[in-house]
Amino acid sequence: MNYRSFTNDSLLKMYESIRGALASDDAQRAAMEPPRFRVRETLDWKEHAGSLEAEMLRRGMQFNLFDWSEDQGRLPL
Repeated sequence: MNYRSFTNDSLLKMYESIRGALASDDAQRAAMEPPRFRVRETLDWKEHAGSLEAEMLRRGMQFNLFDWSEDQGRLPL
């Protein structure tokens, strides 16, 4: 995908859609259901996010990185 051809807003929208899919998967896991999007398990999601991040960094854009860890949002015991 030619990320350079997208506008800044388009890049952010794609990046945030990954965040939404990740949050959905996490909520389904918490409810003991199988994840719908399988973001953490599918390498293509991470590669897409990495490509978006690289382009946004190249442009000097500000954004919040994903926490890809399985225990995101959980407190240690």
